Order: sequence, then structure tokens, then C-alpha cells
Amino acid sequence: MVVFTIAIAALYALPNIYGEDPAVQVTGARGASVDMSTLDAVTNALEAENLSTKSVALENGSILVRFNDTDSQISARDVITEALDEDVIVALNLAASTPDWLESIGAAPMKLGLDLRGGVHFLMEVDMDAAMEKLVGQQEEAFRSELREEKIRYRAIRPSGKDAVEVILRNEEQLAEAKSLLQSKHQDMTFVDSDSNGRFSLIANFTEARLQEIRNYAVEQNITILRNRVNELGVAEPLVQRQGASRIVVELPGVQDTARAKEILGATATLEFREVDSSADLAAAASGRAPAGSEIKQDRDGRPVVLKKRVILGGSSITDASSSVDEYGRPQVNISLDSEGGSKMSAFSRQNIGKLMATVFAEYKDSGRKTPEGKVILTKHEEVINQATIQSALGRNFRITGIDSTAEAHNLALLLRAGALIAPISIVEERTIGPSMGKQNIDMGIMAMVWGMAAVMLFTLLYYRSFGLIANVR
Repeated sequence: MVVFTIAIAALYALPNIYGEDPAVQVTGARGASVDMSTLDAVTNALEAENLSTKSVALENGSILVRFNDTDSQISARDVITEALDEDVIVALNLAASTPDWLESIGAAPMKLGLDLRGGVHFLMEVDMDAAMEKLVGQQEEAFRSELREEKIRYRAIRPSGKDAVEVILRNEEQLAEAKSLLQSKHQDMTFVDSDSNGRFSLIANFTEARLQEIRNYAVEQNITILRNRVNELGVAEPLVQRQGASRIVVELPGVQDTARAKEILGATATLEFREVDSSADLAAAASGRAPAGSEIKQDRDGRPVVLKKRVILGGSSITDASSSVDEYGRPQVNISLDSEGGSKMSAFSRQNIGKLMATVFAEYKDSGRKTPEGKVILTKHEEVINQATIQSALGRNFRITGIDSTAEAHNLALLLRAGALIAPISIVEERTIGPSMGKQNIDMGIMAMVWGMAAVMLFTLLYYRSFGLIANVR
């Protein structure tokens, strides 16, 4: 019985012995395909550099090149990248070497963690200033809508510092009305009025409890979204957890292509839908002047586009996104909204048939500068990727075009599907961890298991003699 149990256990443990091969994967990008000519180019490039391979195969629309060691793998990645054009993606990978007959009985290698398999460790920091800036902008828009509904006229609504909003009124009566209205609707804010020198202003500050709630929400939501993005990467046994007030640790076992992981995890891309201000003077816009309530953004060709400041809809309303091509073969992203977002889009489009609506692509990028405390300074980049005339009322499902490539459409759909980050994040620490310590632990564990099993069988044989032999065999 013992021998039979050991035999079955050994059979299903075999995939762990075969392990994984270091590999380079070549896939098409921007609508390009990978075929036999690409396979020949890869093979010729590797032979020219005398790089030996374990196997080269065209599988499921991509080329998989297996190697005996990681040094050859990394050298081959550089050689293949140089040999092929920009229409392919060359990435490091680990390919399972389990034989087909083992896979057919459901045998698979164990999922190993970062300490046993190696991988990449990221320490990320949430930009709280950007989170507050976003919140203040949302609060400004809420104040505008509420004052308009009650027909209380105001001169301006603008940020006041990092976490406050200033409302400038026309007279003392409107100041009192505005304060009473906003106080009743926003109990998580404190309001201080001022009427010095004929200037009637109302300063709204968030309470300390609300600020702490916002900071916690930004970190916790980003953790949830990062977990979704890790799932999109297909990483086994990942770790995503909070560290301190504003930092997040991400550990990805087995990941070798750190550039791809950084691109997906750190991306802050999202979409905003805005109304185009068709009444604006284009000559004035070219010189940087925009009407009150509007601002100037540029399209991908560098031309100025005047947009209303009010955001019709943001990325947080998107529940699903997928990439495809339209009837002309151009890349597009298909968008699905939640019920609230669908209602907003339906109401806006119904009231603005015949007008232009713009899709704004927004993301935060590393500026290359740091604060005195060592924090990375992020800058917001926005561009108009699409302007479309509203032909009819839109619902919860629609599509956007104007995207440069199929690869960009795929990445954008992935990010929108996983969720836009509540606040941008920067990678403050990156480490590639080798499996050396884990390998030692595995070797010691195997030896302990072998010697332990041998000791049990020997004891059974010596103590029970013939009965022990029968027990060991059966």
C-alpha cells in the first residue's frame, strides 16, 4: 500500500521535475501577424549569433523559442528584437515543459511563490496630492450644479489651496443663500464666509475625518484595481497589499518581463467625455485663450480643441471594455457603462443631438523630477483622441475610435476593464528576486521527504519483518 501510494504521488509530482524552460515569445502587434517568414527570420538571427535553442515553434499565432538557460534567453531577446521590425512584441517568458501524456491525466506543476520561483517586487506610492486635486475638481462641479438648480448666481468657483474650494458671490444676500444651501448638502465640509472690500467669498474645507477617509479610500481602491490588473496579466500566486499610509507592495512570482508588468500596473490611463465648445473663437484658441467655463486641449496632431470644463462622464463609470476593429479595419474600443453612467450619457446626448462630443485620453507620467522628500513628481498629460457628432441618444453601450493602433486599443481596453486608478501611483522601488534561497529550501525538503520515507519503511521492515515487507509493498 505504501509503495502504491508513493507511485501515484510520484506520478503526479513529475511535472515539478520537468519544471519550466526559459523562453522568448514573439507575438504580433498593431494588427501585424506572425507567420513562417517571421519564424525563419528568428531562426536565422539566432543561428547567426550561435545561440543554441531547445526548440523553436509557431504555436497559436505566436512564436515560442525555448532555451536551456536564462543567459541564452536574455541574449536571444535582444537579438530577436534587433532582427525584427516594430510590428511584433518580443517578451521574456517561462514555458511549461510538462509532457503531453502527463497533462492528459491532469498532472501540473505546483504554483510557487516569489521566494521559491523568483520574480519581481514593486513598491508603489499613491500620489495623494493628485487624489485631492481630483476630489476638489469634483466638488467644484457639484457646487456649480447645486447653485444653478437653486438659481443662485455666482462670479466664480475655483480651488483654494490643495483641499478647499472657493465660491465667489455677487452680493451679501447670495453669499448667505449659498452658505445655507451648501452647508445643508455637504456636512463633511466646513464653510467660512468673507465679505471684505466688497468681495463676497465662501471657503469650503474638508473636515480632517473626511480627508483621512479620502486617503484611505484612494489606497484601498488602488489595491483593488491593481489586483484586477494582476489578474489580467495572468500571474499565479501574486501578492498585493498595503504598506503604511500611502504605499502598496506588489510581488509577481515568475514574471521576467518587468517592462510589461510596469506598463500595466503603473498605467494611469483613463477616458473623459466632454462637450466641444463649438462657439469658441478658433483663432483665440490657437493663441491659448478660451472662453469662461472652457479650456483648451490638443488633439494628436497638435491642433487646439476647445472643450467645456464640465466632464460628462469619467472612467469610473465604465464597467466593461473590449478592443476590436470597425468595418474599415481601424482599431476601436467598445465601452459599456454602469446604470448611472448610462443615464448621464443618455440624458446628455438626448439634449445635444447635432453637437460635438470629444473623448479625452488622460494619463499621469513621470516628470523626471522629485520633491525634496524624494517623491516622484507626476505630470498629467491629456489629448483629444476623438471628436464625434452626436447623431442620436446614446445608451450604456457605444464605441470610440481615433486610436493609433490595435495594441494601444487592447491596452486601453485592459486598463478600462480593470478600472482606472483612483489616484496615480509611482514605482519607488523595483527589485528582481532570484529563487536561490527557495531552490535550497526545495532541495532540503525533498531530501527530508526521501530520508523520512526510507526510515519509515526500514523501521516497518525491521520491526514487523515479513508483515512489514507486505505492508511496504502493498
